[in-house]
Amino acid sequence: MKPIVSIIMGSTSDLPVMEKACQLLNDMQVPFEVNALSAHRTPTEVEQFAKNASQRGIRVIIAAAGMAAALPGVIAANTTLPVIGVPIKGMLDGLDAMLSIIQMPPGIPVATVGVNGAMNAAILAVEMLALSDEAIAIRLSSYKESLRAKIEKANKDLAEVKYEYKTN
Repeated sequence: MKPIVSIIMGSTSDLPVMEKACQLLNDMQVPFEVNALSAHRTPTEVEQFAKNASQRGIRVIIAAAGMAAALPGVIAANTTLPVIGVPIKGMLDGLDAMLSIIQMPPGIPVATVGVNGAMNAAILAVEMLALSDEAIAIRLSSYKESLRAKIEKANKDLAEVKYEYKTN
């Protein structure tokens, strides 16, 4: 099995956040890899990774980083693959990382999800893959349907909650 999504994080301290992306990709049966590479501490390795990712069969890259959050942008600068940035909550509640990731120069886009939004990053990656893979599209559709069903059940459960002045 060869990975088609690559999850890269600046350090393993990001893993507790990124586990949600790993779990979603696993649940969607999307082969993925996970690596720690730092734009500041291993810049040569980051550049090599980004330049070779497409040749290795990677189709989408999810890059998580906190603080200066250069990793997603450095990867995007060295590949034509779509890069999804996940700002990791840190010094300024993740605002520093988010602003760093979204403020890319023209020609070097990085799709950006919310702070600690690893699950949304994985869903976005699956949506991209579903454009050309019917099996993934079917699994994604089932997943989205389960979200709807969960809210419908929650609404029915709320109807059973009683208060003296509750009208529904």
